Amino acid sequence: MIEVHARLKRKHFELDASLQLTQRVNAIYGPSGSGKSTLLSIIAGITQPDSGRIMINGECLFDSELQINIPIHGRKIGLVFQDGRLFPHLTVEHNLSYALNFTPVQKQQFQLKQIVELLEIGQLLNQRPHQLSGGEKQRVSLGRALLSSPRLLMLDEPLASLDERLKGQILPFLKRVADEVEIPMIYISHSMEEILKITDNIIDIQLGKIIN
Repeated sequence: MIEVHARLKRKHFELDASLQLTQRVNAIYGPSGSGKSTLLSIIAGITQPDSGRIMINGECLFDSELQINIPIHGRKIGLVFQDGRLFPHLTVEHNLSYALNFTPVQKQQFQLKQIVELLEIGQLLNQRPHQLSGGEKQRVSLGRALLSSPRLLMLDEPLASLDERLKGQILPFLKRVADEVEIPMIYISHSMEEILKITDNIIDIQLGKIIN
C-alpha cells in the first residue's frame, strides 16, 4: 500500500493532498498545473514537502514530524518522464545496463534479456538516443526504470510529447507492463482516454487537492 500525506506552499501554488493507494496500478488525473507532477516529485524525493508523511508497504520514506527523509536513490522508485532522459552518449544497451549497476545481482528483479523481450527493443540495442523515434525512446526509458528493480514505478505524462501515431505504438507496451509486471505503478496524465487504457483506479487532483 502507498500512503501519502503532503503539504507544500509556494508563491503561486499550494498542494494539500492525502491518498492511500491499495491497487497495484493507479493513475493520477488532472489538468496542467493541478499538482500531478508536484505530487510525483514529492513521492520520489525530488521535492521536499513542508509537512507530511510518505509510506510504501509499511516503510517510511518521509515524515516531517519524525524528521525522516530518505534520499532519492534510497527510495528505489523507477521514474519515466515525458522526455525520456536517456544518456545521449550511450547506446540503448548501455542505457539499459546502466540501471543494473545500482542493485546487487541477487536483488535484481529482471534481467536485461527479459526487458528487451518484454518491450521488443532488441533491434535498438546498438543505436544511440538521437537515432530513436519518440516512442522508441520511451520504451527504452521504461526498460531502464524497470531494470533498476524499483519498489514503485511512476510514469509522468510519458506520452505527452508524442503524436497520435506514436502514442498508439507505445500504449500496448505500457498496458503490457501494467498487466504483467508485479510492481506497484502510478501513471500520471491529463488524458482520461489514455488513462482508461491502463487502469480504472483513478485519483482526480484539481488545484492541488484530491477530489476523489
